[in-house]
Amino acid sequence: MSAINSKMLMPIIIESLVIALVLFLAAGTVFWFYGWIFLILLGIFSSPIVLWLLKHNPGLMEERERSRIGFKPDEPIWEKAYMILLGTLFSIWWISIPLDAVRFRLSQMPTWLHVVGAIVLSCSFYLVYLTFRENPYLASEVRIQEERGQTVVSTGPYHYVRHPLYASLLLFCLGSALLLGSWIGVLLGLLLEVGFARRAVREERVLRTGLKGYDVYMAQVKYRLIPHVW
Repeated sequence: MSAINSKMLMPIIIESLVIALVLFLAAGTVFWFYGWIFLILLGIFSSPIVLWLLKHNPGLMEERERSRIGFKPDEPIWEKAYMILLGTLFSIWWISIPLDAVRFRLSQMPTWLHVVGAIVLSCSFYLVYLTFRENPYLASEVRIQEERGQTVVSTGPYHYVRHPLYASLLLFCLGSALLLGSWIGVLLGLLLEVGFARRAVREERVLRTGLKGYDVYMAQVKYRLIPHVW
C-alpha cells in the first residue's frame, strides 16, 4: 500500500478505534455481545468500501480527506453550524446507546429486533457502497466541484432518491440502535434524521444554483430520501 493510501486510511482507523472505545467505556464492560456484533459488521462492510474507493476512485478519497481538515474560510455559516450541531447530536446519540442498553439497562428488546437491526445496518452499508460507486463527486463539503468537472448523477440509487447517502444514514441510525438494543437510541436517531433531511434541502439549493441540469433532475426524481414518502 502506498504512503498516500496509508495516510488516507489512518483517520478512518482512528475513528473506528474511537467508536469502539466510546461504545465499551460507556457500557462499562467489554462483555457485550451485540456491541461486538456491531463492530464486526462495521469492519466487514466499511473496510471493503474504503479499499474499493482507494482503488477505483482515489480522487474522491482525496476530496473527502481534504474536507476533513477543519472549516474552510469560504464555507457557508450554515454549513459550519450544521457540522457542529450534527457532531454534537451524534456524540450524544452514540454515548446514550450503551448507557441505555447496558450500563443502566433501561431498554429491553426481543432477540428478533436485534436481528432486524443487524439486517437494516447491513443494508445501510450496501447502500453506501452503491452511492459511492455511482457518484464520484460525493464530497463531505457542500460545494460545486468545478475543478473535477462535476455533473449530475442520476443512475443507481440516484434513480430513486436524490440523496441516497443520507438515506443510508437513516438506515444506519435505526439499524445501530436496534442491533445494540436501545429505544432511546431509536428516538435520538430521529433527531439526527431531521438533521440529515434539513441538510438535504439546503444542499439542493446549492446544487440547483450552481450545477447545470440539477433542476431537471429534481423534476424527474421527486423524492429526497424515501421513495413515495419524501
